[in-house]
Amino acid sequence: MLVKTKAIVISSLKYQEKSLIVKCFTQSHGLKSYFVRDAFSSRKSNQKTAYFQPLTILEIEAVHKNKGTLENFKEIKIATPFQTIHSDIFKSTIVMFISEILHHSIHEEEKNENLFAFLETALFWLDNHDETANFHLILMLEITKYLGFYPDISEIEFPFFDSNEGVFTPFQGIGSLTEHETNLFKKLIPLKFDNDQKTFHVIERQIVLKILIDYFAFHLDGFRKPKSLEVLAAVFS
Repeated sequence: MLVKTKAIVISSLKYQEKSLIVKCFTQSHGLKSYFVRDAFSSRKSNQKTAYFQPLTILEIEAVHKNKGTLENFKEIKIATPFQTIHSDIFKSTIVMFISEILHHSIHEEEKNENLFAFLETALFWLDNHDETANFHLILMLEITKYLGFYPDISEIEFPFFDSNEGVFTPFQGIGSLTEHETNLFKKLIPLKFDNDQKTFHVIERQIVLKILIDYFAFHLDGFRKPKSLEVLAAVFS
């Protein structure tokens, strides 16, 4: 089946000497993996490796056999070139981290156009703004809405958050955050990308990030702590 769709690059893995295996979150078919033969050859000008940097938004034409095997691109172009994401150390580190989060979070070959639209809008925002210290925290919490485990905030006035159940409780159980951690988590919930990026101090931001990673790990099978976590911490320290 010939498919034309937008696609967000999640990861790329070098295969042998000249080829790539590229995982994309497509607008039309959810998660798909593609084999790019001779990606490192100058002869393949329409499939440059630069196209496959993390979270690049592509417009693709591809052959989908839908047999659980690697698919193949026919045509590729960048949908809208980023202006700052890949040249700004803070933004490129955020993108590397988020791509790992998505790699371990999205597993289904089912379209999720709402999640795609949210990620596309979020990446354009990141590309066009300079104050981005809380971007990854807000994005991680927001995507839980699309993955099905957004916290139940109906009783947010309670002092403890139970990460296992995703609810606020009056008592601190085994799976609960401390009262201090819960208060930091509560500060994150209403934040939008345009809010003051100084909401958290460096240490507070690291605490909130750990809360989110633990929350993802509990609710998503196979979720792993991103390898880029230490790089992120170093850049934003």
